[in-house]
Amino acid sequence: MSAAPAGRAPDTGGIRLSDLVRAELTKICTLPATWAALALALTGHTLVGLLAASDAVHVAGPDGQTPIARLGVVLLAPVYALVAVPVLAAGGEYRGGQIRVSLLAVPDRNRFFLSKLLAILAVLAVAALPVMLPGHLLRHALGDTGAGVGEAVGGALAEAAACLPLGLVAYGFAVLARTVVVPLAVLVVLPVLVSPMLRGLSPGVVRLLPHEAMLSLLGLPEGPDVALDRPGALLVVATWAAVLVGAAWTVTVRRNGQRARGRGRPSSTGRVR
Repeated sequence: MSAAPAGRAPDTGGIRLSDLVRAELTKICTLPATWAALALALTGHTLVGLLAASDAVHVAGPDGQTPIARLGVVLLAPVYALVAVPVLAAGGEYRGGQIRVSLLAVPDRNRFFLSKLLAILAVLAVAALPVMLPGHLLRHALGDTGAGVGEAVGGALAEAAACLPLGLVAYGFAVLARTVVVPLAVLVVLPVLVSPMLRGLSPGVVRLLPHEAMLSLLGLPEGPDVALDRPGALLVVATWAAVLVGAAWTVTVRRNGQRARGRGRPSSTGRVR
């Protein structure tokens, strides 16, 4: 077998997409931060389920003391630990120049991005239900909801499905930001601080934010002024996911691809830049 010419990226045309997806899955599953995020999401959702079932904790608001079971933003707070997984997978590539190595190993930038996207979706699809189900079962088993196990499982399935577009929003944002800290900070600050401040000024804008649309999709809006019907909420969340993933895909193909090719060109002295 002849060696590849110096300065040229290896040809991965013969590598199947499934092999690239498997490599990305291995990369994600070997990150300690991935398991820490999943453990935090599971623990947080279970704890919130217990607190909501006991009705022992109330949160002060403009309408008085509100039980946790009626606060969608609190019930779904652990979801943001779960969607941290795609943020860590994307943003972590830019630490220590790992993205340059990855792009040189896979010259086809479209296949590279698609393999990462499919791996992220696979991780979220597999992990979401086990993370969400215990909290739902506890809330329905210990609380006075009048719902059976089937409804609890259905609620967990709906919440797990909603994690997929929200995870795509987080993933696209992390690729565009090229870091872990900024997307995670925005994902936390947006529902906790920004939405309450903007709600009184412009509820029409607040209802179009991804987390508010997801609350409406799950039937847990923060109020009628920011509520959307479920088809409208699904359209809003899907649009956010499509726009951010599309922008991230474009950036990966153009910006990162041009940088990798620039570093791989031999200079006049014969050295690879």
